[in-house]
Amino acid sequence: MFHDPKMAAILSQDDPAPVELVNREASSEFVLTCEHAGRAVPAALGDLGINAEDMDRHIAWDIGAEGLSRSLAARLDAPLVLQRYSRLIVDCNRPFEAPDCFPEISDGTVIPANRSLPDAERRRRFAEIHEPLHQAIGNLLDERAKSGRPTVLVSVHSFTPVLAGVHRPWLLGALANRDKAFAEAFLRAFAARNEGVPVALNMPYSVDDMSDYTIPVHGERRRLPHVLLEIRNDQISDAAGQALWAQRLADALRDASDRLKDTDAS
Repeated sequence: MFHDPKMAAILSQDDPAPVELVNREASSEFVLTCEHAGRAVPAALGDLGINAEDMDRHIAWDIGAEGLSRSLAARLDAPLVLQRYSRLIVDCNRPFEAPDCFPEISDGTVIPANRSLPDAERRRRFAEIHEPLHQAIGNLLDERAKSGRPTVLVSVHSFTPVLAGVHRPWLLGALANRDKAFAEAFLRAFAARNEGVPVALNMPYSVDDMSDYTIPVHGERRRLPHVLLEIRNDQISDAAGQALWAQRLADALRDASDRLKDTDAS
């Protein structure tokens, strides 16, 4: 979209590739994405003007989401597309026009490297980090469509227990916009297996064309069953929590898919 061969590259040969594709040939109907898995920063951008403690916070990445996604992919035998760079460089689940695609302030923390960011710099970050992720997702979905393989798209995220002083009581949110069928079926299936665990539809966020990218572009436009999962990050901050939640999510995702298939067949 924004590739310009005359534009100086932001990523060097020593920087990690922005995308990792896990289990490409996996057998599952589910395809997982994790847009905020990493917190890498290109060497050319230094420390963004913030301290190391802030890079450990939820403002830089979705805490626990990578480990959870890998564990979930293993349990489902599903392909997983991971993104390695910090959301403070470019938010890979936002369109270019979104105000927080290149956040100048995040949960009260000023990001000096993003203040008054020139348009050329925005386009460079988008072209080198955002676009490769979504090209990889699109290519994978195209391959599956051509081979006639059914696909359910699942975007995996985490959220902080407290934002701007407000406590978030849910442990799990299932997000969707124009087509909520799979998200609602998933929540019913999860609640049936996990009585007493606080869950909600479209909490603590909701999906729309400006606050999200993967679901509108790859889920809605392709008319695939889909859901964006938000797990509270204090639940998945270590390997034990990630394993527990991966099993919970895998069971509910399978149940939801089976129930929708039964409904369609009846």
